[in-house]
Amino acid sequence: MPKARLTPASVTEAAAALVDEVGFDNLSMGLLAERLGIKTPSLYKHVSSQADLAHRIAILAMTEAGAAIRDAIQGRSGSAALAAGAQAMRTYVREHPGRYAAANATRATGPDDPFIPASERVLASWAAMLSGYGLDPAQEIHAMRTLRSVVHGFATLEAASGFQIDASVDESFTWLVDFMDQGLRACATIGSAVTR
Repeated sequence: MPKARLTPASVTEAAAALVDEVGFDNLSMGLLAERLGIKTPSLYKHVSSQADLAHRIAILAMTEAGAAIRDAIQGRSGSAALAAGAQAMRTYVREHPGRYAAANATRATGPDDPFIPASERVLASWAAMLSGYGLDPAQEIHAMRTLRSVVHGFATLEAASGFQIDASVDESFTWLVDFMDQGLRACATIGSAVTR
């Protein structure tokens, strides 16, 4: 049976699946070529370098994560949007730890880098999660950074089997989301009291 024709997109998809399996730090062109059943030099017809490949994985991850959060929060607001969006990110990290690590290790290479709009879609999804809380606009960036830090920390610990105590991780995550929800409501209340 002839091999499927490779393209930059199919090579990136294969590499993303590989890093989810072996870890982003273990990505190599040789390992990917072996997985695809080709010689390593053949990969360079589709990507220019391992750094280019890692960057492509990061763009894919940001695109997927942004879509997952957007879809999860559609039609929801306030605590319902927060819970759905946070769970979507948690699920994405758990199912795709390698490509998520690639996204966190990547920086934009210039103003035309497709990583920028992909990242902006993730930020837009986070902003939509927060829109129902009525935060002061000056607080929104701090709230987004806090949410990202908290959910990122929980999800990456979970993906790395970092929770060893015999207690429900799902219950802990629900507790975390409730804690964030109460904090966001308190921030909105304090902000509105200050502006009166």
